[in-house]
Amino acid sequence: MNRMQFDHVIRAAAGVVGEEDIVVIGSQSILGAEPEAPEALLRSIEVDVYPKESPERAIEIDGALGDGSPFHETYGYYAHGVGPETAIAPAGWEERRVVVEVVGRAGSKKRVRAHCPEPHDLVLSKCAADRERDWDFAHAAVVAGVVELEPLLERVADLPVSEAEQATISTRLTAFE
Repeated sequence: MNRMQFDHVIRAAAGVVGEEDIVVIGSQSILGAEPEAPEALLRSIEVDVYPKESPERAIEIDGALGDGSPFHETYGYYAHGVGPETAIAPAGWEERRVVVEVVGRAGSKKRVRAHCPEPHDLVLSKCAADRERDWDFAHAAVVAGVVELEPLLERVADLPVSEAEQATISTRLTAFE
């Protein structure tokens, strides 16, 4: 996925629910802070989203723009409607989020905003999910210099997981050095 495709999904999701603010979680939210993110971070064809003001309407986005929808079949990428509870993010991530204004199509004055986790918070959320593909994403982000280890390690304690899980995450992150 690239930034133009990301913007397309955000505009479409906002259109489905008639809202201007869409929260983006998951790997492709990296495009909010890093529009030219390394290819290793852009492998997914889905954007996990929910409407900021009415998260319960994410199901409408999933139905209209989700996996297997005409939108997906036409463009080759799609929106996955999720909820705020989906991401296991560090405390305070919403205050650190990156808000990106997504410009409408040529000639349109309509603008919507994508609310994306700051890259360190995104990577920690991926680590907390603890799937191999998430650890691959985290490693690629560190290697590419998109995130730094020190802030990651400082924020591990802010993850809403057990102390044992926090210790495992810290150990695995330290191995990236």
